[in-house]
Amino acid sequence: MKWPKRTLAVLAALLAIAAAVPFFISLDDYIPRIEKEASARLAEPVSIKRVRFSALPLPHVTIEGISVGATGDVSIGSVVVTPGLFSLMQSTKVIRRIEIDALVLTPKAIEKIPAWTRPQAAQSPRAAAQVRVESIRLKNALVDFGKASFGPFDARISLGSDGAAQEASIATVDGKLKALIKPDHAEYLLELSAKSWTLPAGPALVFDELTVKGVASSADLKLGEISAKLYGGTASGNAALNWRKGLQLAGKLDVRRLEMRQVATLLSPGTRISGTLDAQPVFSASAKSAAQLMHALRLATRFEVKNGTLLGVDIEKAATQLFKQASSGGETRFEQLSGHLLLERGDYRFTQLKIASGALAADGHVTISAKKELSGRINAEVKAAGASTGVPLNVAGTLDAPLLYPTGGTMAGAAAGTAIMGPGIGTTMGAKVGGWVEGLFDKKDPGKPAK
Repeated sequence: MKWPKRTLAVLAALLAIAAAVPFFISLDDYIPRIEKEASARLAEPVSIKRVRFSALPLPHVTIEGISVGATGDVSIGSVVVTPGLFSLMQSTKVIRRIEIDALVLTPKAIEKIPAWTRPQAAQSPRAAAQVRVESIRLKNALVDFGKASFGPFDARISLGSDGAAQEASIATVDGKLKALIKPDHAEYLLELSAKSWTLPAGPALVFDELTVKGVASSADLKLGEISAKLYGGTASGNAALNWRKGLQLAGKLDVRRLEMRQVATLLSPGTRISGTLDAQPVFSASAKSAAQLMHALRLATRFEVKNGTLLGVDIEKAATQLFKQASSGGETRFEQLSGHLLLERGDYRFTQLKIASGALAADGHVTISAKKELSGRINAEVKAAGASTGVPLNVAGTLDAPLLYPTGGTMAGAAAGTAIMGPGIGTTMGAKVGGWVEGLFDKKDPGKPAK
């Protein structure tokens, strides 16, 4: 009985043909129409490379090579649309699943998403309900910040019968970050957790642990609970971002026992300091776009660093070797370094500085410009020749090559004291008098910290 075998062979051939035929069914003739309608909806140019239909394992349409925006603000490798077969015969068409692979977003695209997802004024509720999507899946998605990126990550979004999101989950491919978003009336509840995760934009801070809880709406994002463990210390606080008119950022943190050796370099390249930091920074920013937000950041805080070292400068050496033109290199160990920091438009202004370390005590003010140039004055109190002497020192150079040198009055006083009373005590007393006289007539205001 050969007919059963022949029948099976014919069925197998037919099945193979059914599986292969879809790859030869091209829907590319529909591309211009799809591009036109999508461009009109988004008010952005949309281009598509290929559209094809497949019958297996379930009937679906694949759209490949999608680009949105004149500068490619959005690019998508492929979109697979799987409809509910029985709904195709009904008034409301059901899309069981939309799978988006290799989505790449730029910050410019993220800013446009609220406008893209806003319902069209001319669209009636009845028209809007003609197509209903049940779920959306993202694979290998990426947010490209230019020099940095967030991702790749996967996401799942479940939608209700009215088209509103019921739940969204996001997880990076490496599993280091997970987020869950749930609707709550007109708002969305956000919960985020991360381990061994690197901040994707701004300074590349690495969080050992991070927990964030907040609420998002169509106009703002409020992060009421931020808790982190990083660099041997902790940070907690809150933040809020509003985009009603441009971008408005505000928040505050409580930082405890943060090891500064790596953190300082990440925040300002070239900074070389160790020790444990306590601070309570209050920050804000106002900008037209996300790209401008970090440059517009303003941060103010009192701070204290304990048991650390300033690398690249030796304050005690600069204060005792008065006849050298400038002092650079070395290090200054301290038990306590405190003061006030104001960060504004890339400039770091340190005021009310106080340094305490054994035989050395110092105070003053220092500014680090956006170009990493140093300026300011340090008043060092050191012991020399059995006497305690206050020596004003000018601060100059750059973060990579800081310089300390005595002021003109200090040099003149030291020279006069040496000539009259001889080296040692004469130099020390002369420097002290010279610095005192210069300070008496110095009208410069080092600046006061903002309240």
